Amino acid sequence: MGDYAGDRSSSDSPTYRDSTKIIEEKGIGLGEAADAYGDLRSAEEYGYVTRGLKSRHVQFIALGGTIGTGLFLGIGRAFTQAGPLSLFLGYSFTGVAVYAMMMSLGEMATWLPLPGAIPQFCTRYVDGAMGFAVGWNNWYQSSITLCAEISAASLIIQYWNGAQDIDVAAWISLLIVLVIALNTFAVSIYGEAEFIFASIKIITIVGLIIFAIIIDLGGGPTQDRLGFRYWNDPGAMKAYKGTGSAGRFLGFFSVLANATFSYGGVEFVAVAAGEAKDPRRNMPKAIRRVFWRILFFYVLGSLAIGVLIPYNEPLLLGALEDGASGGAVSPWVIAIYRAGVPVLPSIINAVILTSASSSANAHLYIGSRYLYALAQCGEAPHFLLKCSKRGVPYFCVAITASLSLLTYMSCSSGAEEVFQWFQDIVAISTLITWMSISIAYIRFHAALKTQGIDRSTLVFRSPFQPYTAYFSLGFFSIIVLFSGFYAFDPFDGHGFVTAYVGIPIYLALYAFWRIYKGTKFVKAHEADIQSGKAALDAADAHWPPRVARNWIERVWFWIA
Repeated sequence: MGDYAGDRSSSDSPTYRDSTKIIEEKGIGLGEAADAYGDLRSAEEYGYVTRGLKSRHVQFIALGGTIGTGLFLGIGRAFTQAGPLSLFLGYSFTGVAVYAMMMSLGEMATWLPLPGAIPQFCTRYVDGAMGFAVGWNNWYQSSITLCAEISAASLIIQYWNGAQDIDVAAWISLLIVLVIALNTFAVSIYGEAEFIFASIKIITIVGLIIFAIIIDLGGGPTQDRLGFRYWNDPGAMKAYKGTGSAGRFLGFFSVLANATFSYGGVEFVAVAAGEAKDPRRNMPKAIRRVFWRILFFYVLGSLAIGVLIPYNEPLLLGALEDGASGGAVSPWVIAIYRAGVPVLPSIINAVILTSASSSANAHLYIGSRYLYALAQCGEAPHFLLKCSKRGVPYFCVAITASLSLLTYMSCSSGAEEVFQWFQDIVAISTLITWMSISIAYIRFHAALKTQGIDRSTLVFRSPFQPYTAYFSLGFFSIIVLFSGFYAFDPFDGHGFVTAYVGIPIYLALYAFWRIYKGTKFVKAHEADIQSGKAALDAADAHWPPRVARNWIERVWFWIA
């Protein structure tokens, strides 16, 4: 053990004084590493991730960093199944639950902005087996979603003439190299890429909502004022798997499951907290921005779609039935086509391509950090802690990136079916992760109370706790239990597996680690809410204040 050794069997990690000394002499990175590992020698041997994500990186990751093809493409199927009012209500209700979960996560991530965050919180506050299960489940989910987004992007490219004559494997190779390059050299490069990608998506979504308002009020080339015409004919709510009120309710409930997948990745901003500069200031700001992301992008976006086209639009139904890809299944592209604006479909397809590439980039980053967090908790091999001089955990990045080779399975018809099953397995993982976050917060709240820490002293305090966490846990539990209702009448084996296979996988991971390691539920008075905090507290004094010199900088600092 080094000069600043601490006993990691308890919360007696290096003291505030020790951490301050290391930070002053060696820098913030080594100070945090020594606090995390318990001694300076291990910190110097393995290195540590660096806080290279600037405020604007974090804010734009929160606003639009993980918006992928779901908002542009996946929302179309939910719309045709349920109708415009059900779509609007489903995305609104789910948005409320997602925001409640994010407020809980934000409080934990501001108290301890750790790399990977979520597996570490579950291990510290609930049970090591839960941390193991949620960490490996999320790593697998991120790795397969990385493949899915690369596959989607390679197909979208073929929208343009000339690209169709090039083997799709070539586009897959190009995209794999791109996302690996963005994640290999420094986290600041990843941050800049996501800042640019998110900016494009934010501008596009705002533009689409403005476009919807103009077209709805009769400002398009046809000068046809739509209003809420399609809410009357064919109707506001469509019956699904039934008739009458029951069928309309099932249509609405089907949107809840679809919406959770569109919101998927909203928690990634907390995973990036371990590499954010001045996290105690930037994380609360980023978490609060999630509200505007939900309101403007998802809620207003779902409302806009509902006034632009009817749910029985033949072009959309035909594209979904034929299994078309790219903008062909986007209700936005179809709405633009119907409005008679010829150039916009190509622009929207380009944005969808950008979204898929951005999402692939984000999932490689997030997957590697989940793996790094597992190694920090002793739930993955120790060599994964090794970081480059720029603070990149290169073994974690390499192992996560290696799974992107599975994307080539989508190039052949037989392998494509196997690849689809891989995707089905992760379909419910997002909901399980959100439930785990809610449970972790409930235990974190109990630990604060038992260990005598007044929540009023916290930098970020989420409201109405722990009831907010109980609400989100209950909401997501209901969706998990009943999301596969469509597979029972008549029974659909593939649909049943898609809806529920994630549950036994998660439980198997949990049971394996609990039996193998003999872990137990963490009692509130034993929960480790202090390890790593001393270095973070000491580092707070080293972040320079942001002082706006003029009104332009005041506006920019408010945005980013």
